[in-house]
Amino acid sequence: MIKAILIDDEPLARSIIAEYLGTYPEVSIVQECGDGFEGVKAITQHQPDLIFLDVQMLKINGFEMLELLETPPSVIFTTAFDEYAMKAFEAHAVDYLLKPFSKERFDKAIKKWMDSRGKAGEKKEVESLVETTIHSPEQHNRVVVKTGSKIRIIPMHEIHYLEADDDYVKIHTTEGSYLKKKTMGYFEEVLDKAHFVRVHRSYILQIQQVTRIEPYEKESHLAILKSGARIPISKTGYPKLKSILGI
Repeated sequence: MIKAILIDDEPLARSIIAEYLGTYPEVSIVQECGDGFEGVKAITQHQPDLIFLDVQMLKINGFEMLELLETPPSVIFTTAFDEYAMKAFEAHAVDYLLKPFSKERFDKAIKKWMDSRGKAGEKKEVESLVETTIHSPEQHNRVVVKTGSKIRIIPMHEIHYLEADDDYVKIHTTEGSYLKKKTMGYFEEVLDKAHFVRVHRSYILQIQQVTRIEPYEKESHLAILKSGARIPISKTGYPKLKSILGI
């Protein structure tokens, strides 16, 4: 039996997919979810073979939801017209259903998934797609993180600094620190360069948090933040920080 989960904030959209899946007795809908928060919990609990995932949802979008999963299941995306998302899907050969979609188009997507099921490249395409979405404007305004069973949305302006931590990046805010499985290079590209600067191989600072710069050993420096944090500045990071601060 194939386990499926429907994730869409529109009940009508979920009911249409459920109706179309009625002609596939080998597919069992184990849960329907009205947002990405519910989706993450349901996927963790049921470990489905396939999810139908809306892109534009309240709270967090479909791409952000996938970022929170260690091992995302197979995905068929559903979306209203979104030129950016559609180009991303096509570039990565990931199937999507453009709302409103017919039963014929739905069947085509199911057939494509069943034919490719279990093939090594399938999930890599989805992972590549999620990486591509860093260029989407919405992804530049916030970071979505998961701590235990809780999901938190961090607006970019709440970030004090970011610190490399093995395969993760530690995001430091007033309320605490959160881990995100991304690279420093990812954040260097995503963050607004007018407000954030990479001052060290392992650190990116929010400019508004800097109170002063102090000399340190061997021609290096420290940035002292409003929180009292002392952040090392590399020899190459120092001129970048001076330039953005206008000093």
